[in-house]
Amino acid sequence: MMEKHPGSLFVTMTNAKMNITAVIPAGGSGRRMQSSKAKQYLLLQGIPLLVHTLRTFQETSVIRNIILVVPAADVAGIQSDIVDAFAMTKIRQVVAGGKERQDSVRNGLAVLPADCEIVLIHDAARPFVSPALIEKAVNGAVREGAVAVGVRARDTVKQCDGEGRVIVTLEREQIWMAQTPQAFRRATIVAAHQKAQEDNFYGTDDAALVERMGIPVKMIDSIPDNIKITTTEDLAWAEYRFSTRKR
Repeated sequence: MMEKHPGSLFVTMTNAKMNITAVIPAGGSGRRMQSSKAKQYLLLQGIPLLVHTLRTFQETSVIRNIILVVPAADVAGIQSDIVDAFAMTKIRQVVAGGKERQDSVRNGLAVLPADCEIVLIHDAARPFVSPALIEKAVNGAVREGAVAVGVRARDTVKQCDGEGRVIVTLEREQIWMAQTPQAFRRATIVAAHQKAQEDNFYGTDDAALVERMGIPVKMIDSIPDNIKITTTEDLAWAEYRFSTRKR
């Protein structure tokens, strides 16, 4: 049974009873920011960027637990400076990450609660994620088994060779730019990561690991603000956006 949610979002009645856990990999660096501080700790509106992301998951009712994955050297400090200082009561565990993002996500999956049914994975550097988008991804995973949010290509997309010569012009209507959150049934994403580790395969996102197992991933529309903070220009835009948006 389903009931209508504000904003034309449909929320399954069973979600309230499910253990839905978010894994938040926060292992970015400050290299492209030209900063000695990792980008997830840079201040946005006076508080760490990471906190903005975590607060949305903390305040989204369908999320029961959060697994936060950070560089190994930061684990102790994060517990006191972020989890305790900002009352992030849904954070079940702070876990040391790995060499690559995929390794970090796998470390997070290894400590999921035993009764977790749906796993939602989201980049720490996307602070504009909304509760509605999180719920939309969760509902998609309940229905489809595996979903990723993204935006449809607006420009003509061309595949080129290594020297920049066009090989083929792709059908724009079939092209999506994938983002996070991505949500999966627990057994699906755990198996996909295990298989990738066995094969020494690294994908560009978690959905790619599921796809290579022959499991379809459903794309769903994201929201305009859901950008990943990567450059100083992104951070400046985010500062402006936070200062102007309605609370």
